[in-house]
Amino acid sequence: MTLQRVPLLAGLVVLLAAACTTTGHDGASPAPPTTAPTTAPASTSAPAATTAAAPPPAATRPTSTDDGTAGPWRVTWGWGVPGTSARVTHPVRAPVTAAPGASLAVLVSVRVGDHPAEGFSRITFAFRGPVPSYRVGYVPQVVTEGRGAPVELPGTSYLSVRFFPAQAHDARGGRTADVPPAAVGYPTLLGWAAAGDFEGHLSFGLGLRLPDGARVPVRLGESTRPDGAHVVSVDVRRG
Repeated sequence: MTLQRVPLLAGLVVLLAAACTTTGHDGASPAPPTTAPTTAPASTSAPAATTAAAPPPAATRPTSTDDGTAGPWRVTWGWGVPGTSARVTHPVRAPVTAAPGASLAVLVSVRVGDHPAEGFSRITFAFRGPVPSYRVGYVPQVVTEGRGAPVELPGTSYLSVRFFPAQAHDARGGRTADVPPAAVGYPTLLGWAAAGDFEGHLSFGLGLRLPDGARVPVRLGESTRPDGAHVVSVDVRRG
């Protein structure tokens, strides 16, 4: 009896071993081996257009913060809607320099910049020499110094910016300032224009996009560039 049971037990051991090689520990059949995909994986060098955001429309003006403001900057007239006008006075005694130098503060540049994160757009006026007095206010229409001729501006509301005593020409009548294009195209500030350089009064107009008769707050400030030029900034709230 003992000799006959040994082959039977050996057979059972063999069968159990075979079962362990064909099932998992929970008795389920193992998953088939992973095979390579039948299609090639997506290329990692796909064109950027398939993953990058679409570029802004061509008509969208790029954001700019190069508005000419440099050095310590201070507010000279805080945010508000000027009644008649906001005025900042700097006593300037002419002549500023002896001949053949300039007799008044001389405009050397005009720049514009947009600051969407801060909620305003800015135009700056940089002067060589002392800082002139200036006045900024809403007007029904911007007119030229001396003649009073209408100045063409885009938009539905207008700001007059006047400096005195100041000029934007040299002794031969040539222009002294580098200026940007007249069309600005920011949400509120659409454009600017010169409005006169006459007998020490230097004027500009700003065209704003607002509902007829509406007025947004403005802010005035000053800074000094590393080259010594004095900068006056006019900030306009973005719509």
